[in-house]
Amino acid sequence: MHEQVSVDVVEGVQTIRFERPEQSNAITEEMFDMAADAISIAERDSRIRAILFAGMPGVFTTGHDVDELRRYANENSFGASAIRFMKTIATVDKPVVAAVDGIAGGIGTALLFHCDFVVASDWAIFSAPFADLGITPEAASSLLAPRFMGHHRAFELLVLGEHFDAQRALVAGLVNRVVPPEELDSVAFGYARALAQKPPEAVRAARRLLRGDRREVLTRIDQEASAFVDLLRSPAARDALQAFLDRKPE
Repeated sequence: MHEQVSVDVVEGVQTIRFERPEQSNAITEEMFDMAADAISIAERDSRIRAILFAGMPGVFTTGHDVDELRRYANENSFGASAIRFMKTIATVDKPVVAAVDGIAGGIGTALLFHCDFVVASDWAIFSAPFADLGITPEAASSLLAPRFMGHHRAFELLVLGEHFDAQRALVAGLVNRVVPPEELDSVAFGYARALAQKPPEAVRAARRLLRGDRREVLTRIDQEASAFVDLLRSPAARDALQAFLDRKPE
């Protein structure tokens, strides 16, 4: 599989790891497609019973690739590959665990609302400054974040753009465990393996009941993408996004 998204399967756990350290694991459309393909493969393969998302030491992902955000702005569009990834992770039937070290920005935080168990290192930082960029939340985070964290904390994260450190994320309900960085991968894999060893039908049935009907989530993903495009027609929103893009290194 593509070198910027590595995939391996061990003991019933499929690990999907973002590996683009030279760009702080910023996710391209190709990477979104690769990750979505991996999830789809896991869903069909009976040998895979749990999925684990991970990044590199010091960075989970900083979010969308800057060049592709610039293209979205220029074309008044939202990437089809990103939406496909969001809908795939939103509807996968098998349990999903995440291991977060360092920065989880934008989609890096939003995708965690689709995970069932999140392990963070002491150094993890979560941010989703969508309003600061002149854009909307994504991956149905505008729907799911208030359910996970309550309206006030979700507003702080998604609208005020406040950063949450690992301990604050733990209190807010965004993560389940906080561990030292050197223990992150082994602890997260241990939880994923424990899920993989349970009766799969019982795990999936419980997960479906806990998560409820996903149609509302899929609808919200589309609504957010549509609102994103609408905002790009606003000069103020475009200026805010362009100012952010200009600050990022090429």
